[in-house]
Amino acid sequence: MKGVLRVLVADDQDLFRAAFAMILDAQPDMSVVGEAADGAEAVGRAAELRPDVVVMDVRMPVLDGVAATRRIRSELPGVRVLVLTMFDLDEYVYDALRAGAGGFLLKDIRRDELANAVRVVARGDSLLAPTVTRRLVEDLVRRPGHGVAPVLAARLDGLTERETEILRLLARGLSNLEIAESLVVSEYTVKTHVSRVLTKLGLRDRV
Repeated sequence: MKGVLRVLVADDQDLFRAAFAMILDAQPDMSVVGEAADGAEAVGRAAELRPDVVVMDVRMPVLDGVAATRRIRSELPGVRVLVLTMFDLDEYVYDALRAGAGGFLLKDIRRDELANAVRVVARGDSLLAPTVTRRLVEDLVRRPGHGVAPVLAARLDGLTERETEILRLLARGLSNLEIAESLVVSEYTVKTHVSRVLTKLGLRDRV
C-alpha cells in the first residue's frame, strides 16, 4: 500500500458523515474522494470512484450497509470496507464479516483510532472493536459447540488449557509482553503458545 489512501464515507446521517470525512481528509496520507447517504449510493460511488476503503454505516435506507458491503466486495474485490456503527450487536458483526468487511468498529472511537483503522483495513488486515473481539472469542471458548462451524469447534476443542488461556488474553488485546507478565512466563514462551494457537485454529494472524 503506497501513496494517498482514497476513502469513501457512507452514512445516512449528515453530521456523522461530515465529521468522519473531515477527520479522514485531514490525515496527510488520506483523501476523502466521495460521500454517500445510503447503501445503494455507496455501491454506485464505489464503482465510480474505486476508493481504497469505504467507511460504511450499517443502518441506512434503500440498501443497508451489510448488503452494500456484500455487493462492493463481490463486484469490486479491490475495494475494502470498514464498518462503523453505533449498534454493538452480534448479528451485525457476524453479518458484516460474512459480507466481506475488513473491520467492525463503534462510532464512539477516537479520531486517531478511526484513521488507524482505515490504514489497517487498507493493508488487507482485519480489525474489530476490542469489546466485540473479547465478547466473540469468549463466547467461542465458553460454548465451542454453539453457533460455531463443526470444524472450528473441533479446533477449539484441540487447544490445551494453557492455549485457551492465551486465547482469552489475546481477545482482551494484550501484547505478548503483557501476556508474559500476566502468566509469569517468558515472552518467548508466549510467542510459541500464540503460534500454536493460530496454527490450530487455522488463523493467519492474531487480529
